[in-house]
Amino acid sequence: MHVPLPSRLATGDLAWASVSAFARAAGIRDPLDPARIALAYRSDRLLTLDGAAPEVWSPYSGFWRTADGWVRTHGNYPHHARRMLAGLGILPHPERLAPTLAALSSSDAVAAIARAGGLAVEVLPERPSRDAELCSVPLVEVTPGGSPDPAAPSDAVDLSRVRILDLTRVIAGPVCTRSLALLGADVLRIDPPGLPEPEWQHLDTGHGKRSAVLDARSPRMRELLATADVVVLGYRPAALARLGLSPEALLEEHPGIVVAQLSAWGLDAPDRAGFDSLVQAESGIALIESPDGDRPGALPAQALDHSAGYLLAASVISLLRRRCEEGAGGIARTSLRRIAAELLGMPRRDAPAPEEEPDPLAHTARFEVDGRMLTTARPVVPGHEFRAPRPWGADQPRW
Repeated sequence: MHVPLPSRLATGDLAWASVSAFARAAGIRDPLDPARIALAYRSDRLLTLDGAAPEVWSPYSGFWRTADGWVRTHGNYPHHARRMLAGLGILPHPERLAPTLAALSSSDAVAAIARAGGLAVEVLPERPSRDAELCSVPLVEVTPGGSPDPAAPSDAVDLSRVRILDLTRVIAGPVCTRSLALLGADVLRIDPPGLPEPEWQHLDTGHGKRSAVLDARSPRMRELLATADVVVLGYRPAALARLGLSPEALLEEHPGIVVAQLSAWGLDAPDRAGFDSLVQAESGIALIESPDGDRPGALPAQALDHSAGYLLAASVISLLRRRCEEGAGGIARTSLRRIAAELLGMPRRDAPAPEEEPDPLAHTARFEVDGRMLTTARPVVPGHEFRAPRPWGADQPRW
């Protein structure tokens, strides 16, 4: 089925397969709409607040030419932008970035930014051997956990009775939990104090969830974990482990729980932060999608994020079904880098297909949120509609 996400790589095919996996797991048999999928993957282009489109990218995020190539930076969060500038030793003015980076090698620029806690990667060619290694494990690794209970009921999964603790940020994890909320799950998103999510980003993926702020080390967090059916993790694996929130630790303490883990680079780099755009740049996708053979390019959507979200949601439903049948929890894991390897292994074309712009009118929804009118993309699956997002941090940390 042709999903209009034009690129050299099989972005549309990846999107179709990911959403189809979620629909199958959810028991949705009605036909999917390729245009709806394409627009949902590009939801940041549809979102408006009171009729105005938000600024999606910071001026500190992008591709920059260096003395020997290119780097990709990510400065959408203010603290990442500050650290990047501190690492480069420049004042906070976007126009200073280009000449500073142009005087450095790509490796030196990335190293300087990383030492200060900022985020940047070298723009590299693809490495087929590395991608083959990544593809030797499942796209989503599912590990059953705990001892099955022979007396457990075998009812079908009823997500309206499922409590999901959402410890994720940005796009992939929130897409996963938004999709589960769409099916009726009670989703409570928890964010750390002092680190607000960009408003547009939260509203774009916050449908049907409540949003609270809580320190992960607090007793209240332990109470929430003890009464959750599912925990979805989207922070660096090493940081979660230091807080006692690794999937293994959670499953050991709560044998019936289902844990879903999403990271940028996977368990091979547990302390490394990252985003879809950075994974595209370092994995080789950016050079494949170059518009002119010189400048790096990008996929037509944050397709690694969205695909990871739908695939992880499908795996959560499968594990919940097993829990209903056997009484045991389990772990589902994937990473943006693993999704990238899958995409790089799919058939590709010499040039992107012609740009298609599906009519968004039938594929957008409007909500009033805190006195403002929000327009967002509708769900990718038929027969369901989103509930309005809540303002970030507006709720109490309780079920």
